[in-house]
Amino acid sequence: MSGHSKWSTIKHKKGAADAKRGKLFSKLIREITIAARNGSDPGGNPRLRSAVLAARSANMPGDTIDRAIKKGSGELGGADSLEEVIYEGYGPGGVAILLEVVTDNKKRTVAEIRHLFSKYNGNLGENGCVAWMFTKKGLIAVDKNSADEDKLMEVALDAGAEDISDEDDHFEVTCDPSVFSELRDAIQAAGIDMLSAEITMIPSTTVELDGKPAQTMLKLMEKLDDHDDVQNVYANFDIDPAIMEEAAG
Repeated sequence: MSGHSKWSTIKHKKGAADAKRGKLFSKLIREITIAARNGSDPGGNPRLRSAVLAARSANMPGDTIDRAIKKGSGELGGADSLEEVIYEGYGPGGVAILLEVVTDNKKRTVAEIRHLFSKYNGNLGENGCVAWMFTKKGLIAVDKNSADEDKLMEVALDAGAEDISDEDDHFEVTCDPSVFSELRDAIQAAGIDMLSAEITMIPSTTVELDGKPAQTMLKLMEKLDDHDDVQNVYANFDIDPAIMEEAAG
């Protein structure tokens, strides 16, 4: 598994700080709004269901979730101005970066994203330049203190998991996105604590970074993560977890 998946897990652990700044709530509201365009019932809309579960995990008030659903489904106005965009580029050392963005002003957003890439020794590329390196997967991180590998393997494989890997302080379970909800529910029903559960983009190859390029890459990740219009950032770097813990802190 790439170092980026470790970065994602670290960010989830520190998510409360984002919530205090309002960043996390803003991103979750946008995801719920976009997802609700395909149906306001979470039971029949897997993307909406995942977004609502993520919002509840972040302790978002129920009425805020309901307003976002109604906005996306058209019961309330204002959602038509939001547009989903994918941006691709390269970071320090040739690291591939894929951004999922929701914006109401593409011209403004692309200028700001291009500036961040340039500031941290990267460059924004053309559509398709790095997307081919990534595959969409369900990814669930499980606390090792919550379940041993044998129990997790039994539950996860029965629910459709593709792979289970040992990542030092946690296990990572991957699956096809089509069975993500069922897998997550099965792990939860077994009483196993999840550190994070998300649909993500996993790279086929990684780029190892150390020293100054690693620090610069993590600064770029932090700035992209913090941008109001950026929903998700994926990259294929491999950096020592200790360095990532320090940067995320």
